[in-house]
Amino acid sequence: MPPIRRLARIALVPAVAAMLVLAGCGTSKVYRESGSARTSTPRPGQTVTVRRGDTLYRLAMSNGISPLDLAVWNGIQPPYTIYPGQTLRLHPSSAAARRSGATAGRSATAAGAARASTDSSGRTVQPTKTPPKPTGPAPVQSAVPWRWPADGLLVSRYAEDDPTRQGIGLAGSAGQPVRAAGDGVIVYSGSGLVGYGELVIIKHDEQWLSAYGHNRSRMVSEGERVRAGQQIAEMGRTGADRDMLHFEIRYNGKPVDPMRYLPQR
Repeated sequence: MPPIRRLARIALVPAVAAMLVLAGCGTSKVYRESGSARTSTPRPGQTVTVRRGDTLYRLAMSNGISPLDLAVWNGIQPPYTIYPGQTLRLHPSSAAARRSGATAGRSATAAGAARASTDSSGRTVQPTKTPPKPTGPAPVQSAVPWRWPADGLLVSRYAEDDPTRQGIGLAGSAGQPVRAAGDGVIVYSGSGLVGYGELVIIKHDEQWLSAYGHNRSRMVSEGERVRAGQQIAEMGRTGADRDMLHFEIRYNGKPVDPMRYLPQR
């Protein structure tokens, strides 16, 4: 099965709801599921054994986990193939949990240190306010000259390992242009991925994809080649409670923080 068929089959985040399992190109086959998991409920210590006829999508849905999380937790890469007899973990690895706990501990320690800081006269020194920094690991170098996909206020940020925040949200007005963030080929244009509304996915090269959700209308078709800055959709609120664009950048199918790649503005 072509990679894009696998992509649609396991659905994406939160995708904006369980969004995107973004992977390679090809034609799309979309599964509409009213019960798709918008957020995952990890089951520490539990596993499931793959049986003949199982798919990653079905196993994820039946266990209350987003397909993308199930793939990430088990290190399954595009095209997301699983095999009878394979054991899949229904929770993130202990290493990931330790990293999360360590990060929280460092944040709490830093906050306490800032509150306790004083100058030579014993007066409390307030910490300097700095703008929020991009989250997640250091970025992989990209050859794509990324550009902002739309004008608008940044209303949501990427959060690593949070299935409801796999990209950024840009608030705007209905009908506002949504543009390609880089040159590439349209590998998905449709409304079949639950939670994303009218969605467009662009493949920029063998490793990089970008996704554009909640559009009012789509202006491109699968297989069409687009240029950076070309309008591909109109902003809307399909699958959202306000007019906005949900934008993701993915490297080898895994979401990365778009703020690490978009130019400053």
